[in-house]
Parts: sequence; structure tokens; C-alpha cells
Amino acid sequence: MAPKTSFLDRVLGRIGRLDPQGMQTVLERLARERAFLEMLFNTIEDGVLVVDEAGRILYFNEGAVRLLNLPTDGADGEPITKFLPELDWKRLSKLDIKGGPRVVRHEFEISYPEPRFVRLYAAPLDGDSKGSSGLALILHDATEARQETFEAIESERIQALTLLAASVAHEIGNPLNALHIHLQLITRESKKLRQALLRGSKPASSADAAEILDKVDGYLDVAKGEITRLDYIITQFLQAIRPTKPNLKPASLNDVVLDTLNLLRPEMENRGITVRDKCARRLDPAPLDVSQIKQALVNLMKNAMQAMSKDGALTLATGQTNEGVWVSVTDTGGGIPQEQINRIFEPFYTTKTKGTGLGLMIVQRIVREHGGRIELESNVGKGTVFRLWFPLAERQPKLLAGPT
Repeated sequence: MAPKTSFLDRVLGRIGRLDPQGMQTVLERLARERAFLEMLFNTIEDGVLVVDEAGRILYFNEGAVRLLNLPTDGADGEPITKFLPELDWKRLSKLDIKGGPRVVRHEFEISYPEPRFVRLYAAPLDGDSKGSSGLALILHDATEARQETFEAIESERIQALTLLAASVAHEIGNPLNALHIHLQLITRESKKLRQALLRGSKPASSADAAEILDKVDGYLDVAKGEITRLDYIITQFLQAIRPTKPNLKPASLNDVVLDTLNLLRPEMENRGITVRDKCARRLDPAPLDVSQIKQALVNLMKNAMQAMSKDGALTLATGQTNEGVWVSVTDTGGGIPQEQINRIFEPFYTTKTKGTGLGLMIVQRIVREHGGRIELESNVGKGTVFRLWFPLAERQPKLLAGPT
């Protein structure tokens, strides 16, 4: 169906034939439509601005005045970056000149006239055409939505802590029971030797004594193993419930990946696992806490190793986008069934016989604290890919110049 012709389109088609009275009628009609549109835009809570191809303000509504503290007189013709310096105008302008159907979405923080978290949508005024005739900008105040997200994350963390506290007793119970049993066995064997010594006699033969000592050595080895297991559980537990803020410093993600690989290479060689290096030749430095990222990668690589047989292959890759850097860990294991994917980040949920179920929870926390995200792809029978993405720069609030 053909699009409906607007009033203005119909008028422009016969404007040369209009008499003075007809022209007056047209102007009155246009004035009414302008007043209606202004009333409509001013009732919208979001800020609406129109800027020309040079980034100068042509129009703004009351929502923009409230959000950016624009002067009602004097903002027309001013550069948009004067009131919104966080806006990457050069990038927006280039996208507009290229043409094509696109709406650009940005998020940033402003601190004037008050701290707010703003979500911006930008669309070209000339639609899909190449070149530039300006942009329509819509500013949405997402402060409350973001706060609700943070509260939801905090609520999720508290629930996780509650689950951790309830589950840790069960996790510790098994090695404690094993320790108790083997200590009883050691006590029983030592009593045999002690009773023989108190009676002033010796065991029936040196072979019997050696057998008792071998049993004690075996029980001690089991006890040591269970103590190591307890220490691992407690360490993982404390790392999960005692998160620390990352100490962000510019660092190369490639260097972190290489250091982690060198740390685990002996274990990989012992397991007969092939390592495939597909890291980018160069990455821009990103704000990272190197020790925390290394901890996350150790967890992912160990999970990958345990998911594969001796003929497995571990692929490490890195890359960069306009806004961030990423690293992926790919294994050739059995993959994760769909019904388990939704649960693998839950505390104490594990598919491994000796796992604590805390590793991926720790990875998720580290990535979240860095402002990054986790992507997961898994095919049953083919393998799994974990991809960690980190932003290239911290978002720093900037002050806007106040009206004079």
C-alpha cells in the first residue's frame, strides 16, 4: 500500500497556485501543527534534540532542558558538545555521512546538573541517504533503571551468599568424615603396636610390623589428600564470598593470557593436551586487574582441561572491537547440555566429580566487576567456548559547563 501523503506534501505540490487567502490558510494550518508537535514533544520525559550536520542545536524540548540544564534562550545554534561533552560527535557524524538504516545507541554518565546515567539514541534526519543533514537525538534518563539493575545484582549476590552458607557444610562434610574414619583406623593400628610394647613383646614378625606401618602410611596419605581438598574448598569459598574491587591498570590482555598459559603448560603437557594459539598480534591496553583476570583464566582453562581426554585441544584466542578486548577459551570436550547451561554459574553446581562448583561463579564476579561480559557457546559432543569481553576504557564522569 502506498504511504499516505502528508498535508505539507500536498501543499508543496500546488503552492504556486495558491492565492493570498489560501497561503494564509496553509500557514495557519502549519502553525497549528507546529504547536501540536511542540506540545507533544514537551510532554515527553525524554530529552529530544535536533542538530545540524555540524552538530549545532536546531531544536530541543523541555525534557532536554531538565536533563542537561540547557538555557531556554541562547542554546540555539550552539554546539551540542558544549552541553554534552561525553558525546562522540565525530563518530556519530561519520556514521550519518555513510548513510543506511541505523540507529546508534550510546550510554554514558553526566554529573551536571546532577549525577545521571543517560542512554542516547541517534538517528539521521535524512533516513538512509548518504551525506548528512543532521541528527535527531533522544536522551533517556536511565538512572533509576540502572539502580534497579544494581539492586537486582546485589539481591542476587545475597541469595548466592545464603546458598553458599547453606551448602558449605555439606561440601566440607565429606572430607571431614573421611578424615575422621582414617584417623580412627590409624588409632587402631597404633594401639596394636602400643599394646605389644607394653607387654614387652614384639609383633609376630617384622612382616606384620611392616604391614601395620604400610596401612598407617596409606591412611595418612588419604588424610593429607582430604586436608588439601578442604583447603581448596575453603579457599574457593572465601574467594566467592569476599570479592575485592579490581585494581585497574592499563595492561595487555595478550600478556595475561600468555602468563596464564605458561603457568598451566606443565599440567597440559602431562595430560597430553594440544594448545592452539590464535591470539591477535596486537591489542590496545585495557584497564585490567591482572591477578584477577589470571585467576578467571586459570578457572576456565582448568575446566577445559578436565572436560577433555588426552587427545584434546585447547584453543586460546584474543581480539579487539571498537569498545573492548576479548579472550576466548575453547575446548574439544563433550560440551554442555542445554538443560545444564542455565545452571553452570550457580554456586556449588558442578558436573565434575571433584569440583566445588564455585569456579565459574568467581569468573562471573571478576568479569562483572571489570564492567565486562561473558559469552558462552557449547555444542554437545563438539566442545565449549567461553569468551570474556572487557571495555577498553573506564567510564569517567565529566562536568558540563554551567549556563552563564
